[in-house]
Amino acid sequence: MAIWNPWHGCHKISPGCRNCYVYRRDGTFGKDSSIVSRTGAFDLPLKRKRQKEYKLTAEDNPVYTCMTSDFFIEEADGWRPEIWKMIRERKDLHFEIITKRIHRFMDCIPPDWGDGYENVTICSTCEDQERADKRLPVLLSAPIRHREIIHEPMLGEIHIEKYLASGKIEHVTCGGESGENARLLEYAWVLSVREQCVSAGVPFYFKQTGALFRKDGKIYHIPRKDQISQARKAGINFLPQEGLEELFQRLSKSSFRSGFHLKEEDREYVREKGMETIERHARDFIAKRLAPAEIPNDGKQTPMKGHPVFLAQHATGTCCRGCLKKWHRIQPGTELTKEQQDYVVRVLMEWIRREMEKK
Repeated sequence: MAIWNPWHGCHKISPGCRNCYVYRRDGTFGKDSSIVSRTGAFDLPLKRKRQKEYKLTAEDNPVYTCMTSDFFIEEADGWRPEIWKMIRERKDLHFEIITKRIHRFMDCIPPDWGDGYENVTICSTCEDQERADKRLPVLLSAPIRHREIIHEPMLGEIHIEKYLASGKIEHVTCGGESGENARLLEYAWVLSVREQCVSAGVPFYFKQTGALFRKDGKIYHIPRKDQISQARKAGINFLPQEGLEELFQRLSKSSFRSGFHLKEEDREYVREKGMETIERHARDFIAKRLAPAEIPNDGKQTPMKGHPVFLAQHATGTCCRGCLKKWHRIQPGTELTKEQQDYVVRVLMEWIRREMEKK
């Protein structure tokens, strides 16, 4: 990872900017962060070592760009064409651009942008629901090859299901706020976004707790040096395939869950019907027995035998809403979304596929 700051300084434009770390750090040196100016690192991608090699190489990827300003800030309009030229030239580098000014995107792209540069990721920050609903439609409609979302500092519960459903978002990050006046990060907000990402099969990363962190009703004051490590210890980062691997690893440690297997008659049924039919059965069972917000016989709605999907549900902790909360962090009391139902079916079919491959 590398950081490239071609200019420095910014203007606060939304609630997430209130305790900006750049302003806080510059303030200790008596520097005015609202003044935007080019830096000595302006042409960093083109700078070379004495041996004529580039200072930045592919080993430095990704290159986080404009971390002490905003790439699309107005004062940089005259400099940005030079930056795009360098980005075009260094196709071996991948540039990550995080912005609160996605509304200016179309006014700031180069003439040859087309559908986007393959070596550029545009990440829109959305600290609350209002910003998400304003910025993400722009992010999705703009011609961009790689799109990400970051909720940092996360200032409330945020729902992005409909944006994730587009299939265009490649990654989501959540994080708290640091500094003396840091605002609270509620762990439940983070888990909610993680759940949305898991349901949509989108990678999720919990970056840091922030200084003021609430979990299970208790508020923690976390030193700056521990905020990233504490987030890592939560163990909730998610990569779609790795997420399933982690899930099956956890399930394998449960003597009850790992005790379920397809019998030969079940395998024969799957072979006879085909996986597509079994998946249709799974979707129907989940929609009727697991998806409702209120289930009168919750905990007893899934038989222990009679269909391969029933066995898969018990084996994967998707047999009732209580187990769904314990094993998959999907909260009870609300109807499962389409994305959540899709996720459950994906888990079930993966278990059945693995069982069918056993000899």
